[in-house]
Amino acid sequence: MKCIATAISLTLSSLMALPALAENGTVPLQSKDKIERKRVSYDCGAAGRLAVVYVNADPNFLAIVPLPSQPQPTIFVSVLSGSGARYAAGKYVWWTKGPSANLYDTTAGDSAAPTLTCTEVK
Repeated sequence: MKCIATAISLTLSSLMALPALAENGTVPLQSKDKIERKRVSYDCGAAGRLAVVYVNADPNFLAIVPLPSQPQPTIFVSVLSGSGARYAAGKYVWWTKGPSANLYDTTAGDSAAPTLTCTEVK
C-alpha cells in the first residue's frame, strides 16, 4: 500500500508542476551523452522554406517544425520507422529520408499524399 501511495503522490506532484512548464515554455532534457542540436533548412516548393531544428538527447529525439498551418512551431518526437527518421505530433507525421522530408496528416488516411514535400537546402 505504501508503494501505491508514493506513486500517487509522485504523480500528483508531477501534475502540479505542469503549469510551471507551460508558463515558461521550457522542457528540461537530460542525456547520458552530449545533447546535439541541428538546424536544417528545407525547400518545400509553394509552401516556401522551413527551418527545422532537430534535438538529439538520448533517449529523446525531437524535431521542432514550424508548420505553415500553426501559429507556433510544433514539437515532434521520434517514433519507430522502417526507413529514415519518423517523428509524430498529434495528427501529423514528419518523415525524413536522406535530403527529403514529407509532412503527412494522418487523418487523411494511410494512402494519402503528403501535405508537404520538402528537400534539404545545403
